[in-house]
Amino acid sequence: MTHPSPVPTFSPQAGPADFFRGLSLLGRAWGLIFRSPRLLGMSALCALVTLVALGVLFGVLWIYAPQLLGGMWALPTVWYGRIAWYLVLVLLFVILLVVGANIVVPVVLAPLQDPLSEITEELCGDFTSPPFRLGALLRGLVTSVAHTLARVLFLLLGLALLFPLNLVPVAGSILWTVLGTLWTMFWLAGEHLAAPMTRHLYPFAEVRRVMGQRWLLCLGFGTGVYFLLWIPILNTFFLPVAVVGGTLLYRGLRAVGNVPPPPSALGK
Repeated sequence: MTHPSPVPTFSPQAGPADFFRGLSLLGRAWGLIFRSPRLLGMSALCALVTLVALGVLFGVLWIYAPQLLGGMWALPTVWYGRIAWYLVLVLLFVILLVVGANIVVPVVLAPLQDPLSEITEELCGDFTSPPFRLGALLRGLVTSVAHTLARVLFLLLGLALLFPLNLVPVAGSILWTVLGTLWTMFWLAGEHLAAPMTRHLYPFAEVRRVMGQRWLLCLGFGTGVYFLLWIPILNTFFLPVAVVGGTLLYRGLRAVGNVPPPPSALGK
């Protein structure tokens, strides 16, 4: 049985529907993973590692998040103050868990991200994975880890710039959490769009340009990946789905001309 091309169909022009098109990439990625034995096998391996990493991260934050908040804002004695404190604690726990997941898991699974993306592109057509060479594999592993660490630092930089909002009691912590969540959602899209574009030698300036041009599309995709983290069991697959979805996002943008042909194909 043949299946239609997995490459998504986007409008060449940005519009309000972009958010929902970006969100729908998760369903398209899930479908492609379960249609491809190679993608499914690698995703299962990623899921196992992710499950362990998320469990450890959850335990660490369960113990230390109250101490972190307590260092910035002592637990009030009045009942309404305690309610507000625990509300901020829940919000802080949520964003730290998401940020932590997007630091620990991508670094641990960095060696598998490019192979996942390459298999996805093969299924999209007009792409063949390069032949295996040990030297190229080792260089790819080093490059993948280095680029992942660089993008994680970019995420942390944005959160650090927002952090002074916590100096404003109650409202500042809530505002930091809300803005930090939006920043994380947008960063998630950039993280997984940049991965296949980096593999094809696009400069990061091109990634920034595309994200600025189709920001609502990227935000929709990043929102879907963000909330995938909160679905039990399925959240162990969040990185494979994000990698496949980010590759589909790249191919869809390239198909409508928002992304030019890759420099790697032009011999640059």
